[in-house]
Amino acid sequence: MDLEAQIEAIASTAQFGDLIEFSYPIGYSHWGVYDKDGHVIHFAVADEGHMMNNIRTSLQSMFPICGDLLLGATRIRRVPLGEVTVPSGVHILRSNNRHAFKPSSVEEMRRRRDALEDEELTYNLLWLNCEHFATFVRYGKAVCNQIPTKPKNVENKSATKAFQDIVDSKTTDKDTS
Repeated sequence: MDLEAQIEAIASTAQFGDLIEFSYPIGYSHWGVYDKDGHVIHFAVADEGHMMNNIRTSLQSMFPICGDLLLGATRIRRVPLGEVTVPSGVHILRSNNRHAFKPSSVEEMRRRRDALEDEELTYNLLWLNCEHFATFVRYGKAVCNQIPTKPKNVENKSATKAFQDIVDSKTTDKDTS
């Protein structure tokens, strides 16, 4: 199935809070959370000037991985599924069954999403990555099952704390205003 057909299939069946997996042909995946109306919220490339865009594009042409991983600076963004930068050969899947946790309520997922959207974070493959973000929004626990040396379905407490601190600070800000 071509990329456009995959995007259409996801957009027509996904529900808010579904985990969206962009499965790369080289054996790992980029993760996001389905928002609504064909959009996903995910770790995206941070604001970059023309020169950094050229560097990322050049690196990405040599290495079939997302620019976030190559540059380290990311911003959590809500974008249409078709605007997520992925290499050719990617498969887009709803992957709610890859983690052994019960989803949080829609209200909790929305609260986390709202607090984290537009936050700029430093991407770290082992300690703060796109799968950690997506699972935190869905489950309230940052988990990454694709790191070969790490056990499956084990919470990364430091990533959970990093995300939760942001959520808590924004909730506190709203309570005092």
